[in-house]
This record gives sequence, C-alpha cells and structure tokens, in this order.
Amino acid sequence: MSSEIKPEQSRELLQALHILTRDGKLNQDSRRKLKQIYHLVHFIEPLLVEVMREGGDVTLADHGAGKSYLGFILYDLFFKSRDKGTLYGIERRAELVAQSEALALRLAFSRMAFLNLSVEASVTSPALPSRIDIVTALHACDTATDDAIRFALHKEAQFIVLVPCCQAEVAAVLRQNKNVSFAKTPLSEIWRHPVHTREFGSQLTNVLRCLLLESHGYELTVTELVGWEHSMKNELIIARRGSVPRGNARQRIGQILHELNLDELSDRFAY
Repeated sequence: MSSEIKPEQSRELLQALHILTRDGKLNQDSRRKLKQIYHLVHFIEPLLVEVMREGGDVTLADHGAGKSYLGFILYDLFFKSRDKGTLYGIERRAELVAQSEALALRLAFSRMAFLNLSVEASVTSPALPSRIDIVTALHACDTATDDAIRFALHKEAQFIVLVPCCQAEVAAVLRQNKNVSFAKTPLSEIWRHPVHTREFGSQLTNVLRCLLLESHGYELTVTELVGWEHSMKNELIIARRGSVPRGNARQRIGQILHELNLDELSDRFAY
C-alpha cells in the first residue's frame, strides 16, 4: 500500500470510494483528492478534540456531502477509534445517500447517519439534534455553501468549516446588472470582462459570507487549504462561535451590495 495511506486507514473503505484501485494503487486524481481531504481533516481534528474536551461528546454534520469522501475518511481516522461522536451526512441526491448508507453498514461505521434532505428540511428534521457542534461543507457548489451556513447558524454550531466551490450566483447577478452598473459606479470596471466577472464574483461571495458569519458572532480564519497546484477552489474558511457579533458587519454587507448594484442579494447575505 502506498506510504501516503495512513496505517490505521481501512483499505476496504478507500477502495469503495475509488481512491485506491483494486491492487492498492493511487492514481494522480486520487492522490490529489486524498491530499485535500487529509489537509481538511488536519484542520477539523483539533476542533473535534476541543468539543469533546468541553462536552464529552461531539456531533458533526457534513452538508452537501456528495459521496461523503470527507465524512468517511474523518470517521475512519478519528471517530472509529473512539466510542463517542456522531457524524451526519446531509445530501439531496437520494442515490448517493443510499450508497453511503450501504457502505457505512458494510464497514460497521455505526455512528454515521445519512439523510436525504433539502436545506430547509435539514433545519427542522427530527432526525437531527437541535444543536450541531461542527458543520462542514467541502466543495459544496454555488449556493450549497450558503445553505450550509444557514443550517449551521440555525443549529448554533460551535465551529463551521467551509471550502467553497463554483460560486456562480453573484457573478450571474453582476453580469445581469452590468449595463446599469456602468452608469452607477466606476467600480464596475472590475467585472467588465467575463473572466473578471467570474473571478470577482467568486471573491466577493466569500467576502460577503465572512461578513455574514461575523455579524452572527463568529471569529474567522481564512486561509488556503492546499497549494494552488492541487485545486483552484482552495479557500478555507474556519468560523468559531464567539460571544460578540462584529458591530458593523451587517452594515458593511448592505453598503457593499448597494455600491456594486447587488441589492437584490441582501436576503442571502444580510439576515
């Protein structure tokens, strides 16, 4: 087995996730995916330990879980060796939930639960506890990261760990309002060209998300997950629940949206 695989990891799990081939090899795509997940686990493990130290148990919800690469590897490396903690995978696609349920059963990962729920349903579902300690979202596309944030705020999560992906919504509104924006502000030159619209929209989305979290009393660390050679969707946002919201955060959101002719997005970023 490759030295990149940790000795305590389940070979059967990695093969089921198609990270390892049948003969125990890693191809280049799998190596890149595994490195990203290892880095994210490296950031999440201390948060799990902190919650356990304070409360004795821990709940983690992976929102927009997809095939649950992160959830399974996190369970295998952290939860499996402990007799505490529950990991929930929340995913809209029923077929992926069914696949994950079958794999967890096969591997006897008994403290994993997979739920086929929309974000609205996940907020109120009796299948989830009223509070969740840690909420994660790895490469949850476009507005799925915003859904994870909304869920985490409702569940009063102690920590929120996000790797946003494919933020298209803000860029689409920038594009839609472009002609009016040209007359309104010289800042519209920032997104005049299509490639700039996409990149600026992505950057702006994450800035607004950070302000939203700060407006709800979270303290933020924003950094890179792995080197840019491994992924262009590389921003890691870690939010820790504090006691005092940033006083001007919501005002800043409103000012930015108004200045950039994006007032119609206030319901998403200013609540």
